[in-house]
Amino acid sequence: MTEASINTTASNTTGGWINGFIGVLIFSGSLPATRVAVLDFDPVFLTVARASIAGLLGLALLLVYKEKLPVRKQLLPLTIVAIGVVVGFPLLTALALQYVTSAHLIVFVGMLPLTTAIFGVIRGGERPRAAFWFFSLMGSFLVIGFAVFQGLSASPAGDILMLLAIILCGLGYAEGAKLSKDLGGWQVISWALVLSLPVMVPLVFVLFPSSIRGISLPAWVGLGYVSLFSMLIGFVFWYRGLAQGGIAAVGQLQLLQPFFGLALAAGLLHEQVSIGMVGITVGVILCVAGSRRFAKQR
Repeated sequence: MTEASINTTASNTTGGWINGFIGVLIFSGSLPATRVAVLDFDPVFLTVARASIAGLLGLALLLVYKEKLPVRKQLLPLTIVAIGVVVGFPLLTALALQYVTSAHLIVFVGMLPLTTAIFGVIRGGERPRAAFWFFSLMGSFLVIGFAVFQGLSASPAGDILMLLAIILCGLGYAEGAKLSKDLGGWQVISWALVLSLPVMVPLVFVLFPSSIRGISLPAWVGLGYVSLFSMLIGFVFWYRGLAQGGIAAVGQLQLLQPFFGLALAAGLLHEQVSIGMVGITVGVILCVAGSRRFAKQR
């Protein structure tokens, strides 16, 4: 390997972690914003509305930049992305937030790096070293252990919905990152959103609230955030980061998401954040350093 190629690889890796970090920062506001929105909006309507708004914006971007249509072999991966991150994760988290607080669910986000890494191996062909899996598992076990320690007393239904959301999201992340190497980061999420429009837009009209007078400004702001940032802008950075730095490696940055999300939940929503939540969050953050060090593939 030449010096130039080594420098290029290092530059891509660094850029991947920077883009991934920006994506995580944006995603950290998703659950608190969703929590605010579902106070006034039906969860299913919120899901189809955010997908429709983001999809129309994505379609506009694709038309402005005159992007070519995806080839046939790319349609199935794009459909998987749409099922995982356009419909599955937003809908399941919105439903879960009817049972528990966003602070409780944010802790479960700590399991996303493990699911993303697993699907990165299955779908992306990545092979991180054994030590990487140790730190990834440790971070996830801390999160699971915290939930078990609580006895899942908050709401079993909310926790089950969130676990299903995490699985679908990890699959959507890995599939989108793999596809981003050919299509580009913003193109992948835009095409996935466009594929969902024929279903999402009609549902918006079917499920639209009978009256909007009782919907508060914070709920509208929450809808705007999850539509523009969580559903579109965040993925531009996130998929680019995963494609540059590796799905399994950069995916570990999601361990930081609970920390930022808990801070937002406490600061903006005035939700109670226990010492246990903070302790678990610190623990999973420490696992990022270990997994980052051993993320290089065999």
